[in-house]
Amino acid sequence: MFIKVALIVSTLFQFGAFFITASLIRKTLFNISWIAISLGFLLMAIRRLMELVHYIRGDASQSYPLIYNWLAVVISILIFLAAIYIKRIFNRQFKLEKLRQDSENQILKAIIITEENERQKFAAELHDGLGPILSSVKMAVSALDKNKIEGDKNIKIIEKTENSIDTAINSLREISNRLSPQILSRYGLDKAVRSFIDGIIVENSIKIQVSSNIQNLRFDYDIELVIYRILGELLNNTLKYAKATSIEISFIYRMESLEVIYSDNGVGVDLDNLSSNGQGIPNLKSRVKPFSAFLDMKSSRGKGFFVKVVFPVNVGSAENIEL
Repeated sequence: MFIKVALIVSTLFQFGAFFITASLIRKTLFNISWIAISLGFLLMAIRRLMELVHYIRGDASQSYPLIYNWLAVVISILIFLAAIYIKRIFNRQFKLEKLRQDSENQILKAIIITEENERQKFAAELHDGLGPILSSVKMAVSALDKNKIEGDKNIKIIEKTENSIDTAINSLREISNRLSPQILSRYGLDKAVRSFIDGIIVENSIKIQVSSNIQNLRFDYDIELVIYRILGELLNNTLKYAKATSIEISFIYRMESLEVIYSDNGVGVDLDNLSSNGQGIPNLKSRVKPFSAFLDMKSSRGKGFFVKVVFPVNVGSAENIEL
């Protein structure tokens, strides 16, 4: 009876040790040595199970003294306890790694927020400082009585001055908006991106198509802003380098995620050598990392460029814009 109990207990503990070690195989990235250890535990457990089966059938050898069987129980318990503590060590390591990643993401997010704050300050200084000066000059020049100015040459100079001031005011407005997109904060991502595209001067041969199901939805402003910046970079890269004739942008909201898809039919890029292509694509990874977003890029020479970014969003975080 004691032998039977010992065999049952040792068998259970050895199978328990195997299941614990086997559950850690994925966390060890399928390390061969860890797989070997798990298989060793499995074989030990199977051997112990076979001994139990033979004993129950009555054909087991009785040549081993009782102490050997209880020694096997002690070994099985030690193996089981070792597996538990090994799992604790792995869990602690993964917690530390997660804390490190979270800290790194917080730092990256703080850098992005600081950068955007500086952009907003600079945009405000341009708009509130230089803008009124240009407007005052415009008013002063417009107040001149052209009828009292002699000579066609002087009149043309004044007209050109007015046109130059108008151009400077429009350029200032565009620069200020790109530094700190007011339309994004007011009307949301969909309208801001469409407005940005409308403001891009492109050749007629380039077609830009936007599809979306987020027309009147608002998300966390930091997420909207990083998507706006990413699309700005991607559009700039395509227009400068890709020689594309078609660009497609999609926004898909699925209750718990916001999916952004960008693709063009240009010359493509070498994804294995991003650091030297000069197109700023590696910035995408650093921009989306603080938001725990999924990033997938596909491209090859002559086959265009495709990128999908999926931002996790909480249910109910999207709000309708009140127009």
